[in-house]
Amino acid sequence: MNQNYFFGKAEWLCAKEESADIPFFSILRSHFTVSRIKSATLSVLGLGFFDCYLNGKEITKDRFLPLSTDYEPRENHPVGEKLTGHRIYVPQYDVTQFLREGKNVLVLHFGGGWYTFDGERYGDPKAIYRLIVETEDGTREFCSSTQDKIGASFVREYYFTQYEQQDYTAFDEKALTADFDDRLWSCAQKAKPLQTEYLFSDCPADRAGKLKPVSCIAKTDDGTYYDTGCNCSALPVFRITAKKGEMVTVLFSEERRPDGTLDMKFHHGQRFSFVSDGKERIVQPMFTWFAFRYFAVFGAAEPLGVREVHSDIRVSSEFQCDQETLNWLYQTYVNTQLSNLHAGIPSDCPHLERRGYTGDGQLTCHAVMDVLDAKAFYRKWMEDISDCQDTCSGHVQYTAPYTRCGGGPGGWGCAIIEVPYQYYRHYGDKEPLGRYYAQMKRYLDYLETHSVNQLVTSDKEGEWCLGDWCAPNLVVLPAAFVNNYFYVKSLGRMIEIAGLIGRECDIPEFEQQICKKREAVKAAYFNTWDGNFIGCLQGANAIAIDMGLGDERTYRNLVQYYNKLGRYDTGIFGTEIVTRVLFEHGDGELAVQLLLSEEDISFEGMRRAGATSLWEYWPGTSEERSHNHPMFGAVAACLFDYLLGIRQKENTAGYSELVIAPVLVNALEWVRGKRTLPAGDVSVSYEKKNGSADFVILLPEKLSAVFFCGDCRMDLHSGENRIRVDAFH
Repeated sequence: MNQNYFFGKAEWLCAKEESADIPFFSILRSHFTVSRIKSATLSVLGLGFFDCYLNGKEITKDRFLPLSTDYEPRENHPVGEKLTGHRIYVPQYDVTQFLREGKNVLVLHFGGGWYTFDGERYGDPKAIYRLIVETEDGTREFCSSTQDKIGASFVREYYFTQYEQQDYTAFDEKALTADFDDRLWSCAQKAKPLQTEYLFSDCPADRAGKLKPVSCIAKTDDGTYYDTGCNCSALPVFRITAKKGEMVTVLFSEERRPDGTLDMKFHHGQRFSFVSDGKERIVQPMFTWFAFRYFAVFGAAEPLGVREVHSDIRVSSEFQCDQETLNWLYQTYVNTQLSNLHAGIPSDCPHLERRGYTGDGQLTCHAVMDVLDAKAFYRKWMEDISDCQDTCSGHVQYTAPYTRCGGGPGGWGCAIIEVPYQYYRHYGDKEPLGRYYAQMKRYLDYLETHSVNQLVTSDKEGEWCLGDWCAPNLVVLPAAFVNNYFYVKSLGRMIEIAGLIGRECDIPEFEQQICKKREAVKAAYFNTWDGNFIGCLQGANAIAIDMGLGDERTYRNLVQYYNKLGRYDTGIFGTEIVTRVLFEHGDGELAVQLLLSEEDISFEGMRRAGATSLWEYWPGTSEERSHNHPMFGAVAACLFDYLLGIRQKENTAGYSELVIAPVLVNALEWVRGKRTLPAGDVSVSYEKKNGSADFVILLPEKLSAVFFCGDCRMDLHSGENRIRVDAFH
């Protein structure tokens, strides 16, 4: 759809041209008169983000709209490539309740976000709206035009991923209300329309939660230090009591030092500041969020609390057991993942980069869909992945929407196959498989053209070529080994997808390619004398097994290796693969031992260090960076798929036919949890007693399942099922 469909005669508007190097913020005001109102609908956009008020009242609790997309073409972004698509999602609101008989004022406060981000800039801030009012006398339209007034915002300094400064000394707070006299303001100017597709989206916007209290943990001569209790994405709220012209600065960090002050190694440049006009007022960030646990206030301001903020997505799962490390893993993963869902993007971290890395995103998407109600969210992100493919070469960018970043072939770009596949498996909707099928094939062709002797050896010239990432020390796995793994796995997905959408004619080609790739990996990396791939290091044997390679020694060596090591030595991909392969091959005991490892390099090591969100790097290693990265949390899916055993039958989707097959291990005495599936809530719990395990399984109406555990097989029915399994060791 085009601009006219949503906005009719409305014009894109901006303020006078300012320095292209400094993102600026504007307030647009429009006056209109209407009476005998029956209903009113507002279509509105402000770029990068916007807040909208009618007669002084915010029209929505949604934050950081519009959803971040690849808004329109940019020159030389990415260099030498042309992206497949550009889109923008138009929010629409029923605003009947905000209008009043007679004179009304619409206010738009806009700017910032990815649209104006330094070095990635699409353009300058701009806004557009159309208000359609149904009255007893007919339909009236009020559209943005150069008759609207525009003035400067109180947001004066800004860098989307790091800081926001608000200056109230030259600002009248009434500018956002109906009572402000804007006659001295300039009229808005026409702005260049977007070259894009205008669309609706049901992807949930960000919402801020309830105000949570904070605790004071230290005071120094120049500042006061606070603890929010949990590392997360949040909006801090303050009461300013400073004198006119005084600046208050707030710094944030994920960690603190022993004396309670901030550990600046985890500050990541995050700063919120405000210049007082001498009036007492309540302030909070408007156009960015911060990711932190601790913060320090320098100046005369009192924190009232923090509001956690992220995409408005419901947690659709529960998990508990008698091992606190696993409980911590589940809760911490949920917190970390929610902290990284903003403006329709599943990010790598909520502070340093905030990018929708296709590598991180495809790795975690199965776990996200297991634990969160994320269907609409991923429906939007699949479009971002589609848009970020080069129309000529088929290359899929490392982030979606595209921003400058690094990654590698296979482990990143194969998201164009893996995310729609997992979406289909979880929700039973195969429409995206057909829609993106041609693009999936184009990306496989791209991998082929970047292969030597059937091994993926490079990506786009001048770019990174990663395999695995964030291993405890150096990554020793060759990038070609890991990227061929993703190539082979994706070919396997394509065989299944082709059968689902009526493209069976492509299957022989995919099968032939799988054979060639497997043979190439075997020839390059398999040790015929001991059955290992790359010495079994960093999950190499598990990666090979998962692509259908190795012999009986390969798996046996894998088990022996990790039994002896007693912990993970893997990066972000290898950790998930090792854990899942062990569960799939009947060694859940060892998989749980790795999940529970008490070595420093472990999830328990993170927990002991006080982590409330997952770290980018394992503890006890030489690397320290972000303490809010969801990648290692991909293993959380195993809690549901194996420990609770909530799975689906082979060759089915949408959990329409269930298999409940819990894996019992010596380390756990009881487990309970649930997932919300398309058919409703499914819960599984068990407790061991005197050599047996007593199960309670609850299924929603019209959903049956088959239960497997050891030698026990039983058909389950809707409602409550009670089962005792004997001799489970």
